[in-house]
Amino acid sequence: MTAARLALLGGTPVRSQPFPTHNTIGAEERRAVVEVLDGGNLSQFLGTWTPDFYGGPRVRALESEWARHFGAKHAIAVNSGTSGLYAALGAVDLRPGDEVIVSPYTMSASAVGVLLYGATPVFADVDPRTYCLSGDTVSAVLTPRTRAVLAVDLFGHPADFDGILAVARGQGLVVIEDAAQAAGALYHGRPAGTLGHLGVFSLNYHKTIHCGEGGVVVTDDDDLANRVQLIRNHGEAVVAAKGDRHLDHLIGFNYRMTEIEAAIASEQLKKLESLIRPRIEAADFLRERLAAVPGLHPAVVAPDCRHAYYVLAFEYDAARIGCSRERFVDAVRAEGVPLHAGYVEPLYLQPIYRSRLVGSASGRYARGTCPTAERLHDERLFYTTLLHPGLSRSDLEDVARALEKVAAGATVLAGADPAAVAARGHDRA
Repeated sequence: MTAARLALLGGTPVRSQPFPTHNTIGAEERRAVVEVLDGGNLSQFLGTWTPDFYGGPRVRALESEWARHFGAKHAIAVNSGTSGLYAALGAVDLRPGDEVIVSPYTMSASAVGVLLYGATPVFADVDPRTYCLSGDTVSAVLTPRTRAVLAVDLFGHPADFDGILAVARGQGLVVIEDAAQAAGALYHGRPAGTLGHLGVFSLNYHKTIHCGEGGVVVTDDDDLANRVQLIRNHGEAVVAAKGDRHLDHLIGFNYRMTEIEAAIASEQLKKLESLIRPRIEAADFLRERLAAVPGLHPAVVAPDCRHAYYVLAFEYDAARIGCSRERFVDAVRAEGVPLHAGYVEPLYLQPIYRSRLVGSASGRYARGTCPTAERLHDERLFYTTLLHPGLSRSDLEDVARALEKVAAGATVLAGADPAAVAARGHDRA
């Protein structure tokens, strides 16, 4: 396979048709929504101390089903995964001056939620194999002010919770698990989302199961569950009538899920396993099919873990392939296969931190704070979302063929790629 055949250089692309999409919403969800509409009760939350403080029958049914499915004592439905993170952080009773250790390589809400309560996000680097926090990276940034750890199961792979919890026990810290991308993943036989003191799931439209927007918080701790429920629904207005004490720092919001969203989510939960299996099979196929391509390293799966494959990430070795990651990704896209370079810029490089509106003169938000995350984003990581049910083996073959084709012709691409030429010169120096 010669470089002259690459589509980016004028050749015929591997694929000219779009990949098929897959709609996880079916007749079951439609029937459930119609039942809610026919009943006319689209939401039953009241921000006063009545039975309806906890929402309507569909919300409460979803919470029972979710808790049972994941083996948690409590499940609290909310209107988004972001709201769930904010409620979980509020339940910890953060105060100004407290610090929360967070990942730099994740969606912004995981860190911004800390700011909501006047606390300070402290960014720990990620493990170079799983892209998640580990016990070692958390230990490296502990201070006497550390109050909690918020660990993200990035791309659907659980973080190192044995290591993180060992650190937390020694320091009396609360651990929150952001399992937004990891519903269906397993860690040593335990479901992702149940591995910390609080776990947060997302039901956003592009998650494996969804209800458009929504989320669920789980915990085995009665007090934390109570605080999340209060934060969800204007809790400051009900604590006196409810008889709660020591909640002076708690502020409630409107994080309430509607009956329609709950009805959809209940049906989606039943499909979780059937939607996860094809993703695992697709990832396993691509992993095996591309094993012989030097310089492409699919994300690892840690021992005794199950990856939920929100996406399949690869680590890219420009020196082995022969051109920069950006040039490689552009060439694969030209072959008709969508790829994404990097993921998100490390969060501490966002303006809210760089401007030091919430920053620190110590340089904890400076470039170089988390070198592994920066290297992954700037040079080494790319990913595909082509794992969903509805993809045929032929579709997956096209993904593999495009990656193989560009890898075989990458050295010619590099001739017009100044970044790769500079990188090779640096390697020889």
